[in-house]
Amino acid sequence: MTADALDAGGWDCHAHLFGPYERFPLAADRSYTPPEAVEPQYLALLRRLGLTNGVLVHPSAYGDDHSLLLHALAAQPALRGVVVVRPGSPLPLAGLRERGVRGARFSHRSGAGANFAGSASFQDLQALAPQLADAGLHAELWTDCKALPEIADELLKLPVPVVIDHMGGFDVNAGVDEPGFRTLLRLLESGQVWVKLCAYRNLLNVPDWEAGRAFQQAMVAANAERLVWGSDWPHLRVTPAPDAVQLLDMFMDWAGSDAVVRQVLSANPERLYS
Repeated sequence: MTADALDAGGWDCHAHLFGPYERFPLAADRSYTPPEAVEPQYLALLRRLGLTNGVLVHPSAYGDDHSLLLHALAAQPALRGVVVVRPGSPLPLAGLRERGVRGARFSHRSGAGANFAGSASFQDLQALAPQLADAGLHAELWTDCKALPEIADELLKLPVPVVIDHMGGFDVNAGVDEPGFRTLLRLLESGQVWVKLCAYRNLLNVPDWEAGRAFQQAMVAANAERLVWGSDWPHLRVTPAPDAVQLLDMFMDWAGSDAVVRQVLSANPERLYS
């Protein structure tokens, strides 16, 4: 099966835009300086992928300035957005849904120390969760299986759905029975938590990416109705950058059936982002 054979189109649920910098300059206080990755390039990628819709996640390198994200959402009705906010942020949550925004992203990672510039913490999520619910937005969380067990019960108490990035940062060397990964599966089974399937960042230090198959299949078995797929374009700070087409092919190969491919690429993101 190919993505362009999907009955209702398909979704790439995780990508970032950068620039043009002469119009959308990066924040002065930032932890990285990426090359430009502009809207026409991303739209061309969607066409290569055979997908019709995309989800743009606001990058921390832009700090509190959401101008680029909101401009892209206004220009491209097929795109949706995820913002980054903290208590006191200048971007009001009310009215964002009407502008194409569907979620707000937070970070809680093991070994990360203090939150990096431009990001929002798990404590910020807890403080803002009622406002997110009122605004019709979900929470997105960049975390990993080492950090997840300590906050799992608190995630289930939140009044909004939670979407976990990058397949929960699983440890490929620890295997699918590692306690943190079992916690992720338990959260998936609850129906309160979604996961973005994008395995490659968890596989950069292993010679054969086939090792990720068992992790995706365990997630499908736990709750295929709470999975979406993301390219993670433009693959920040990964050299050489992978080809998103090959990443999509890898997901489809591991999916096990055309029914799962349709569900993850089309039916599920339609519910989450439409």
